[in-house]
Amino acid sequence: MIRTSLFYLLFLYAMSGSAAVLDKAASGFVIEISVVVDSTPESAYAQFLRINEWWDGEHSWFGKAENFTLDARAGGCFCEVEGERQVQHMTVSFVEPNKEVRMLGGLGPLQMMGVHGAMSWKFDSLENGQTRIMHRYSVSGYVKGGLDQLADIVDQVQTSQVQRLKDKLNKGSG
Repeated sequence: MIRTSLFYLLFLYAMSGSAAVLDKAASGFVIEISVVVDSTPESAYAQFLRINEWWDGEHSWFGKAENFTLDARAGGCFCEVEGERQVQHMTVSFVEPNKEVRMLGGLGPLQMMGVHGAMSWKFDSLENGQTRIMHRYSVSGYVKGGLDQLADIVDQVQTSQVQRLKDKLNKGSG
């Protein structure tokens, strides 16, 4: 299900904002996605932490976004729990409330590929009262055929997630 969704989004998702695969090679890749939202950094950060309200359930192990939690503390878990079935997607490694959260791990199929992922979400105040959300995901390791083959797919999926957060924050504004 997750693999099919990854390929589906690669071909069908049109995004707004700025997204880019900054670098890709057989040993890894870096993606960066930036959007501006009609919200303060504090509100954007608070909504980000309510990940179950905006993450796409199609990109989950159990098919339900409401199963997601994000414990914003060093060592905290970006987890998915449905009864006794549980997934630790990433581990929180850094928190500066209302400004940045960093996590370590591989999302989706990357989890079992022997790779290391480092993800950051930054919330920067703009002069006009809006907030720039900057999402960056660096992945490195070994995958037969090379990680460069996965960079565009991961970029599309993560772009979709950032867009969902943006849409949730901008709902009802303007």
